[in-house]
Amino acid sequence: MINMPILAAAGLSLLLMPFAASAATLSLPADASVAVHVIDELTLDGDTPRQDDILLSPVSGNGDASHELPEYCVLVGNARLDGERIRVTTQALTCIETKGEESAIYSGEMSAAAYEMDGSYGLDACDAGRCKLTPEHVFQLKLASALEIEQQDNPAARINEQRRQAEGAGIANPIPAERPDPNQ
Repeated sequence: MINMPILAAAGLSLLLMPFAASAATLSLPADASVAVHVIDELTLDGDTPRQDDILLSPVSGNGDASHELPEYCVLVGNARLDGERIRVTTQALTCIETKGEESAIYSGEMSAAAYEMDGSYGLDACDAGRCKLTPEHVFQLKLASALEIEQQDNPAARINEQRRQAEGAGIANPIPAERPDPNQ
């Protein structure tokens, strides 16, 4: 028999998590919003109405966003001029989640569109046909579909684990054997 209060408490705890990253999956629901900013300044105008492969980074601690991505993330997107607004869409992300000495890598596709923090579609960064988006301009990305990215292989984590477990006796961190010096 299913106990409904336990299920409700479990569901509530999932909603309160900034993002759900189990040992194998980074997950966000379909209508999640995350706060981000461009890494490099972006300028669009009549001569350059579009720029592909722009880099975005999450901004933590923003109360207007419904979720947060891990601190170490890079999102790749495209920007285009649309009247007096900039339309930004994303196509991919790579995140590294760290917990102490452990790290997990997530890399995959992400479909989201940019909204101002007030909820208006597109970014208000234009003046007289010239649009400039700076790293100080924080905005939201709203996901078009749920995000489910499997954890990637992390060879560096395996090497670090070998080093921690070796305690000087393993291949990853050998201690020279006590042998006579051949020059003596």
